[in-house]
Amino acid sequence: MDHDQPAQHLTFRVSDTYLALAVDSVREVTRMPRLSRVPHAPHALLGLANFRGTVIPVLSAAALRGQAPGEPSRLIVIDTGELLGLAVDDASHIQQADAAQPAELIDAVALVARGLPDRTITRRAHEITTALLADNAKDHAATALVIFGIGDQEFALPATAVDSIAPLPATIALVPDSDDVVIGNAAFGDATIPLLSLRALLALPPSDTPTRPRIVIARIGSDRVGLAVDAVRGILHAPDAVIDPIPQALRRGHAEARIQAICRLDQGNRLVSILTAEHLLRDDIITTMLEHTYTEPLAPAIITQTEQFVIVRIGADEFGIPVEAVEEVAPLPEKLARLPNAPAFVLGVMTIRGALIPVIDQGLRFGAGPGAGHGRRVIVVRIGELQAAFVVDAITQLARIDAAEVRPAPDLGNSETRVFDRVAQFGHRIILIVSARMLLDRAEHDLLLGLARTGAGASS
Repeated sequence: MDHDQPAQHLTFRVSDTYLALAVDSVREVTRMPRLSRVPHAPHALLGLANFRGTVIPVLSAAALRGQAPGEPSRLIVIDTGELLGLAVDDASHIQQADAAQPAELIDAVALVARGLPDRTITRRAHEITTALLADNAKDHAATALVIFGIGDQEFALPATAVDSIAPLPATIALVPDSDDVVIGNAAFGDATIPLLSLRALLALPPSDTPTRPRIVIARIGSDRVGLAVDAVRGILHAPDAVIDPIPQALRRGHAEARIQAICRLDQGNRLVSILTAEHLLRDDIITTMLEHTYTEPLAPAIITQTEQFVIVRIGADEFGIPVEAVEEVAPLPEKLARLPNAPAFVLGVMTIRGALIPVIDQGLRFGAGPGAGHGRRVIVVRIGELQAAFVVDAITQLARIDAAEVRPAPDLGNSETRVFDRVAQFGHRIILIVSARMLLDRAEHDLLLGLARTGAGASS
């Protein structure tokens, strides 16, 4: 190796300024990718990007230098001990350090430190949350249920039997000579899945009212089947004390045999029939699917470790909450009891099984502005004694994600972003995973601080 050879620099442009980085710190130069926004991120952090299977933070070179941001078209991936992306207007060429008109050489490590001054590892927050959830499960025996409606009746499947929830596909391949139970076949992701009418499976009468069905993708053994339902009502951790098994004497016909228990809610005024996934399909339906859906047995699943998340939308962004931390998902009540002197992000309080809990507009806290519309939902999150209801614009799906695709979040540089302890790569999307413990801690802190401020203002 020739030690007298001049060092090489990559030159790039930010607005009308030309800068340079040492080539040995540059991993790659590519086009600007799709970014996932991080609420409350430092000014220079544009978002997160997927770089060859690794989620990396992307910083604005213009913001780091105190310049007005333009429209960056190139991403310089640099290695400062971990990978980060630097968004620039253009990355032109390699030049020698002793070029006649060298660009201004910058220190990559110092530049990043300027944009992310208060970096800290968030893995510990996730470990604490996981331990608290495990303790909470021991102290409060409950079953996570996905509740859906068919007509005026409510049914549920254990969340462990549900892969995801999706809208009815636009394209469905019909199955010849099938009965009313078999709707057809449709593509979900990279797999073709048979669609069945749960109404027909349970021998319920046809509906007189047009509906927009939702598809509950259920795991039955090693297979996946899409069940068409009228509406998905929510997710609930039902205490075991309110779940009663069906007496054997009442399991007379095919429909009754598919119901394994009854869940009593609202002091017994609301009854939900809990289905057993293993007994949903008749032998003749399985035969039809084998003949017309696949050329080999129903897509045997490779056994992998997975995690389930409730994917929510706040503004234009999506976030994931571990299903273990979700006590309940329900529509936003039309009326809430107001909390005197509460800060603007607290919409009021609501009663959940005898407990009064604050209802927090998460859009306001995540900087997306106040939400609107009739489809808003509340997600009741509980860890130990901490409990709150967070309002989101929509529940986009219940997703089961391969554990290998869920990783610790990059260190994003301030205390506000520590509420996101992990990221998941879900298809082509990057989903920020919310730390339930940090979310509740921040909500409690902000609520108390807001009450103190408004109280001080009222008394002055």
